[in-house]
Amino acid sequence: MKYLLTNQETERLYFREVMPADVDQWMPFFTDPRTHLYWPEGRGKPEEECKKWYEKQHYRHLNDLGGMNALIEKASGALVGHAGLLVQEVDGQTELEVAYSLLPAYWHRGYAIEAAMKCKAFAFAMDFAPSLISIISITNLPSQKVAVKNGMHIEKQTVYKGIPVYIFRIVNSPEK
Repeated sequence: MKYLLTNQETERLYFREVMPADVDQWMPFFTDPRTHLYWPEGRGKPEEECKKWYEKQHYRHLNDLGGMNALIEKASGALVGHAGLLVQEVDGQTELEVAYSLLPAYWHRGYAIEAAMKCKAFAFAMDFAPSLISIISITNLPSQKVAVKNGMHIEKQTVYKGIPVYIFRIVNSPEK
């Protein structure tokens, strides 16, 4: 579980491992139609998708493929979303991705960029990879803005799991 940010924190957020008890709190992500705008058609029922999402994180953790951490708002103790480092295969290349998803109730508060910047800083401080990516649907402008604020630039456009995406990248350039 080397890529997890468990016990890391930012000014307003605390990172912890995802837990089965989080499922109910995360359900609005799967029931709010605004979060489906960038997903492919043919998804299952929200309850099934939420359960599968947590199973995927558990699988990632057990197989050293990174995974999302729960983002807890320090002031309230509420789950605001998830962020983390994910080992991904893109166009035949193994990459380390900075990933983030927030509950709609917490959008437009700067939490996504705060979490993404922490993921980037952690990955580079731990020397996990010489560069990081974010895989973002070409229609997902809010996530693209987060990637740009995180110092990333569009490297290319490709298709990832059937979805046209931009690959945003940042190269670690430690100060000498």
